[in-house]
Parts: sequence; structure tokens; C-alpha cells
Amino acid sequence: MAPGRCVAFDHAPTPETTNPASRASMGDISAPASPGGGSSERSSTSDARSLPPPIGDEPVERAGVWVVSEAEADRATSKGTPKITPAARRSGRPRRSGSQTRLASRRGGSSAHKEHRTCRIDKPCLGMFDPQACDAAPQLPETIETTGEKVNCSMIGKPEYPLLSNDGDIVIGGAFSIHNKINLEIPSFTEKPHRLMCTSLNLREFRFAQTMIFAIKEINNMSSLLPNISIGYKIFDSCGSTLASMRSSMSLINGQEVTAEQTCFGKTAVNVIIGESESSSTIVLSRATGPFRIPVISHFATCACLSNRKQFPSFFRTIPSDHYQSRALAQLVKHFGWTWVGSVRSDNDYGNNGMATFVEVAEREGVCIEYSEAILRTNSKEKIAKVVEVIKSGTTKVLVAFLAQGEMDVLLEEIIKQNVTGLQWVGSESWITARYLATERVSKILAGALGFTISKSKISGLKQFLLNVKPSQDPSNTLLREFWEMTFDCHLSPTISPQTEYDKYCNGSENLSNVSNAFTDVSELRISNNVYKAVYAIAHALHDTLACKSSNGAPNNTCGKKDLMLSRQVLQSLQNVNFTIPSGERIYFDKNGDPTARYELVNWQKSEAGETSFITVGHYDASGPKEQQFLMNSVDIVWAGDSQMKPRSVCSESCQPGFRQAVIKGRPICCFECVRCPSGEISNSTDSAECIKCPLEFWSNENQSICVLKKVEFLSFEENMGILLTAFSLTGVSLTIAVAIVFYHFMDTPLVKASNTELSFLLLFSLTLCFLCSLTFIGRPTEWSCMLRHTAFGITFALCMSCVLARTIAVVMAFRATVPGTSVPPCSLPLQRTSVFCCTLFQIIICILWLVLAPPKPYNNIAHSADKIILECDLGSTVGFWAVLGYIGLLAVWCFILAFLARKLPDNFNEAKFITFSMLIFCAVWITFIPAYVSSPGKFTVAVEIFAILASSFGLLFCIFTPKCYIIILKPEKNTKKHMMGKGHAKSH
Repeated sequence: MAPGRCVAFDHAPTPETTNPASRASMGDISAPASPGGGSSERSSTSDARSLPPPIGDEPVERAGVWVVSEAEADRATSKGTPKITPAARRSGRPRRSGSQTRLASRRGGSSAHKEHRTCRIDKPCLGMFDPQACDAAPQLPETIETTGEKVNCSMIGKPEYPLLSNDGDIVIGGAFSIHNKINLEIPSFTEKPHRLMCTSLNLREFRFAQTMIFAIKEINNMSSLLPNISIGYKIFDSCGSTLASMRSSMSLINGQEVTAEQTCFGKTAVNVIIGESESSSTIVLSRATGPFRIPVISHFATCACLSNRKQFPSFFRTIPSDHYQSRALAQLVKHFGWTWVGSVRSDNDYGNNGMATFVEVAEREGVCIEYSEAILRTNSKEKIAKVVEVIKSGTTKVLVAFLAQGEMDVLLEEIIKQNVTGLQWVGSESWITARYLATERVSKILAGALGFTISKSKISGLKQFLLNVKPSQDPSNTLLREFWEMTFDCHLSPTISPQTEYDKYCNGSENLSNVSNAFTDVSELRISNNVYKAVYAIAHALHDTLACKSSNGAPNNTCGKKDLMLSRQVLQSLQNVNFTIPSGERIYFDKNGDPTARYELVNWQKSEAGETSFITVGHYDASGPKEQQFLMNSVDIVWAGDSQMKPRSVCSESCQPGFRQAVIKGRPICCFECVRCPSGEISNSTDSAECIKCPLEFWSNENQSICVLKKVEFLSFEENMGILLTAFSLTGVSLTIAVAIVFYHFMDTPLVKASNTELSFLLLFSLTLCFLCSLTFIGRPTEWSCMLRHTAFGITFALCMSCVLARTIAVVMAFRATVPGTSVPPCSLPLQRTSVFCCTLFQIIICILWLVLAPPKPYNNIAHSADKIILECDLGSTVGFWAVLGYIGLLAVWCFILAFLARKLPDNFNEAKFITFSMLIFCAVWITFIPAYVSSPGKFTVAVEIFAILASSFGLLFCIFTPKCYIIILKPEKNTKKHMMGKGHAKSH
């Protein structure tokens, strides 16, 4: 417990009785209380049975009640002490027959008067019970017989007094870190511990306390809010320490009376508390007041843990939770592309919880933390220096500082000492708008700092109120004297302040208007405005409670009775407040006691006069849609070192388009190597984690940055190969026409007549078509060109082979018919025509069936080559193609066989041997064509087919017609019937 106050609890599962003697009969109780009232983590409602028994006859205080030994109880019994009646023994509850009993009621009345009462206390008791309080309390199923005289409940140790106080009908408590430091002495265990001594006045916190007083006085002067009721206050100093915070908490609950007599009113010394400025101290305060349902409203405690209603059922705050600030900071870092940051935090609930949330969200956003250090203002200089060394040796350019002001102060001192500059500071709301930091000395370090803070406001009349604070308001108040002496660097008259550290004197009439410090500066009223809002929220809750407003419609037996109002009633009203303060801001709390999270993003910028200003460059509103929560203003940001260029903070340089990130083993994901994307894959953005595979018809460009259409490949007339093949084709056509002209001109000569004029011209015509059909294979494949090229090739070559076959048959039959004794009929012209027609018709039928059943069609071949599309003609039916080709080969084989058999027939001009050579060439070309056609890629497949057509056509043209043209043109003397038949007759004789 806090310094020796007597408090009774209402939640013990089995109330038991204790027989306390009067203070006089007990003698002085000197059991020392621990400094600060014990650990902040220990609940003040811990069961007395868990503690060790008392030693000897010395009474001790446990869980807010007096516990005496059996011997002391026996001595008290003789003077008339409570006795447990048989009804109590029959209640089924265990009896306490040992050396310990626990007090549940106090005795009252005279020794001759006996009363039987049942009593349950709902609130802390400033002393023991009195009969009137018990009469008003709910009944318990245990009957206690009380007899004897009055007993006084005395405090162990010395009471804690408020630094600032004022009486009122309703009293509000306040707890602020008015001093920064606390002097702790190591206990000697030979004397009582000394009082805690707080030093180093915090002008900013003192302004918060004065803002609370200003708001209370403003409300007391209002007729619309709490009319005819005055609000008082008791403001304690927690010294920025959880130890001092616990003492302040107990003092706010119990009051300052050393002896409590008949004071069990079922209510605490204050109905509601404003405080504190730090999360750890606020946790201590809330844990102590929570079991009694005393509302606590903090103006500056942002730890997200305080939103837990199970642990802190009576906690409220007018500043948003770090649950939102940490997320806002993570989005800020991600927004500016800083993926490699360092962090430093306060090693307390505020810093640890806030930084844990920031790291969790930042890592989800792809941000890596290079280092994360924790400090406390009480750390040794060596510890702080070591942390600064880590910051100095880091490679990151951005430092996220989730620090309370105390830790920020000690860190900056060491930062300045080691001259660590060039860092982009990202701060929490605790220090980012602290005006006292905006000095020329500190601005060299924090210039360009960014951070979220709550919106600032203007409080009308506050400036003048602060300027009127003087020691003369309460000459005996040491805090006012300390403030005055610190502000004016002087000391008041020796009779008032005999021991000071200042040389000059002052009388208290100095003017604060000429002073510029954290107390008088009202240009950035952010946290002060939170204190202002907290006071108004309390006033509205009190107003609703006294006006009998209840959210559930239940009757309120304290309507208009300010003396009977309980803290739990104020708590219920506070949860339901919804009002608008004079500045126009709407105030309400959610189910966790939190306000709506709205922040301003401020940037440290220097004005033309060289003074540091906090410029709003963005906003964060947690109540809006996710994509609209963080918005930037159209305001230029000044970066670290007053630079206009945004710093770049990455572990590895960005991977340009065409590259992907490859994580380095053993390093954070933000540290990576850049690996070029393979062919066919791209990355079209900076810092791509993976390469994207291009669609089938697309391929990556040279830089692997975009997908482009694959290069389309086909044998065109514009390329060299197409031009060359076209030239050969046209040359063949020209030569064929030239031969036809020669034959036509020498049609009446014996050589032409002997060559079967009609078949010769028909053969020349088919050869012309063969040369021309090769042109259909050149150019972009279309549906018509695909069907034409293969069918034209098949039909023209079938016609050509039919003509050659007919000539060969005609030669063989002509010579056989001239042999005596043979009956072979001569091959007449109609028979030749019929054979040519029938052989060609059969090929035409095959082609028609091919076109009808499975015609060739254009096809984009993307499987053969990864980086290009081959435009080709799909055969449709390979059976049809090889049937056409096979039939041509069959005709060629027949011609070759017949010509080979007729090669030695007697004549000076025997055409059979030339046909034999042409068929040898034809068959050789097409036999080699098959493997070359199958294995040639892309457009070369078409080129091989054209080459085979041209080679076989030239072979036929040269082998059959060149010898004849040679004789006709160059050896006309041999173009006679005599010459042609002469050699043959000579051999016959």
C-alpha cells in the first residue's frame, strides 16, 4: 500500500473479521512503509492471506486493512471488541482461529451498547467503518457483533501533499511530471527512508498543470456547465518516475489526513484524475485506481496497451493511441522509399510497445531495421554513448526515434557531443513539437525532422492566465517560488528563500511577458489542449451525473447530491460524453476510452529569421478509408541538414528495370543483389522481386525491360535469299520461253519434228509453270497462298513428269515398232495426249481431296524458336503432302526406268539418254530434299523446297532441251534427216 492509509476493499470473496484495539491501546505503530508505496506491477488489492504472518504482537497493514496478532486481539477483547456470532460460524465460511484476523467492520458506541450490523463497502474507506456508513451499505451474509469504543485509523509514514491545490464542491486530481529527476538514496535500514526529492523543474509540464487550473476556473465561471457547483483540484508531482507515481496515486485515492475517524463515506478523496504524461507512470496510476473504478484521463500517455479494458477499466485519454501512430510512421517511411532505417526507443512501456508495432507494420511494408536500441534517461553515460556509437556506425540515413522527452534529452546531448549529423530524424509525438528543443544548438542535428503530432489549437485566455502566474498567488508555495527563481535566474528575498543557487535577487513582481520559454510559449498548444479537453470531459461527465443522466435509464440515487456522488458513476458518465469544446472540436471516447486518431505530419523548417518552425506537410486520419488515411500537402519539405533533396536510405541500390532482386543469404530482405532477367522475361519496374515471363507471342527486348512482339520470320521478297531465289525462278522462266521460241522458230526442222513437237511445247509450258510455282513459296503466308503453293507444285510437276513419261514411251514404242517381227503398235498422238491427261488428272484428284479434307493454312510457329515467330504453312494433312510428292516421284521413277532401257536404241539422236540424265538429277534432288526439308528450321524449310523445285526444273530443261538447242543454233548442219539417221543405218548394215 501507499504510505499507511487505511482502505477497505469491496471485492474480497470471503470477508473476515478482525478485532482491532484502539490506537491508544495498541501503542505507536512504527512499521515502515516502503518508499513509493511498493511496485507498480503489484495490485493494491492483493489478498492479505498471501503475505507472511506478523511477528510477535506487532500489528501490520495488509491490503488496506489492519491485521493484528492473536495476543493483541486478546488484549483488545477485554475492552470490548467485535465477536463473531454463532450465525457467522454457521454461514459455512472458514473460521480464522490463528494469529491473524481481518477487519471487516469497526466497532462503535459505548461498551454497554451492542449492535448487530451487516456491512459491505463499495469504495475505499478513509479509516474504519462507522455505523452510519454501514447502515447505508449493501448487506453481507455475515453478522458481526460490535461493542466497545471508537477506534482511530492512523497513517503509517508521512502523507504526500499536492504541489497545487484548491478546495471545491467536487475535487479533481492531477498528476504531472513537474520535475524531471528524482534523487534516490540507498536505504541504510537503520532509519526510516527519507522522502523522495524531485529536482529539475519541467516548464512544459508546469504549463500543463496551469492549463488544468485555467480550464477549471473557466468552468467554475460558467453558468451552463455545473451551475452552482465549484470544482477544486489537487495536483501532484510524479517526477517522471513510476516510484513517485505510485505515491501520488495513493495520495489521490486516500487524501492527506493523518488520522481518519468515522470517515467511511464510500468515496475517494478525488472523483477523477487527470494524468499522467508518460505511459509507464500512467499504467501505475491506472492499475492503482482501476479496482475502485476511479476514472483516469491522460493527456499524453499513448501506449496501445492502455486500451485494454480488462486491465485498465477506468482509463481514458484525449491523445490517440500509439496503435495508430506506429502505423502512421511505418506508412511515412514507406511513402518516402526508405527501406533501411535505424530505430531508438525509450526502454519503457511507451517506447517498447510503440516500436514493436512500428517494426511489425514496417516489415510488412518491406522496410528493414538495421539496428534497434533502447535507452532510459537514468542510464549511465557509457550506456548512452554506446547507443550513439551504434547510430554513428550505421549505414542507414534515417533514424526513427520513438522517445519520451527525457530520453530524447539525454540522447541529444551525446549526439551533439559525438557530432553525429546528416541523419533524417523521424520522431514520435512526444518530442517532435517540443519547442524547447528548437534551439540553434539542437537544430543542427534535428533540422528537417519529420514526425506525427496531434493537431494544435488555440485556447482563448490561456496566454494571459499563464503570464499572471506569480509567487504572490500563494507565497508559501515552494513550486511557485522555484518556478520564479528558475525563470528569472534569481532568488527571492532571503527571508523567503534563504538557500538558493542564484546570485541576484528578485521580489516576485517581474513581468513574464518579457520571458520566452516553454512555459510562456503558446504557439504550439497540442498537449496543453489535451489537458484542456480532459478537464471539459470531466466537467460534462460530472454535469451528466448530477443531472441524473444515465445511459441505461436506471434510477440514480445521487441526483443533485454532489456529496454522495461516487467515482463509478462518473466513470459511466464519462464513457458516454459527447460534446463540443469552445474551439469547435467534438469530444467523445470509443469503447476503449480512446479518441479518434488524427495526426498532423510536421516538418522542422527554418524561417527567414532563422527560427525553427513546425510546418504541417501532411495529415493522417485513421477514421478514413485506408487509401485516404495518409495524405500529403502541397508543401515543400526540408530534409536533413536543411537540404532540398530527399535522402536515400536503402541497404542495396535499386535494381533497374531488366533486373530482379536476389536475397543475400544471412542478410535482411532489404539487402540484395541485382540479377538480370533471363531472355523471355522482363522486369518493368525498379526493385522488382521477380521477373515476369512474356506472353507466347512476345519476347523481351535487349534490356529485358519490356515485352515486344516476337520477330516474325518468313521468306520474303525483300531479303537476300528471297531475291536470289526469285531471280533463279525468273531466269528459269526466261530460259524456258527462249527454248520455246527457238523450237517454234525451227519447228519445220528434222530435229524439232523428231522431238515430238506437241509434247515438247507442253513440256516447256509445264516447266514454265514449275519455275513460276516456286514464287508462291516466297512472301507472307496467307490462306490462299498456302493452298496454291502445294497444289500448284504438285499439279505442274505431275504435268511435267507426264509429258516426259509420254515422250519416253513414244520413243521406246517407236523403235520397237521398227524392229521386224514385232507387233507393238506405234504411240500415236491421241494416245500421248490421253496418257498425259490421265496422269495429270490423277494428281489433280489427289490435290482436290487434300484441299477438301485438310487444306494447308497459315500457322504461327512459336515452338521452334523462343525469340521469334515463324510464319509457315501448316500442311493440314501430311498424308496429302506426301501423296502428292510420292506420285511425282512415282512418275519420275517410271520415266527413269523406261529412259534407261531405251538409252542404247539406234539413232544419231536418241532422246532417251538425255531423259535418263534428267531423271537422275530429278530423283537425286528430291531424294536429298526429304532430309533437308525435315531438318531445316524456319524459313529455310521453304527455301529448301524452292531449291528442289528449281533444281529439278533446271535439270529437266538443260538435260532435255540444251543438246537440241545446241544443234539447232550452233550446228545447223547436223539438223538433217540424213545425219540423224545415218549412224543408225550404218550400224544396221
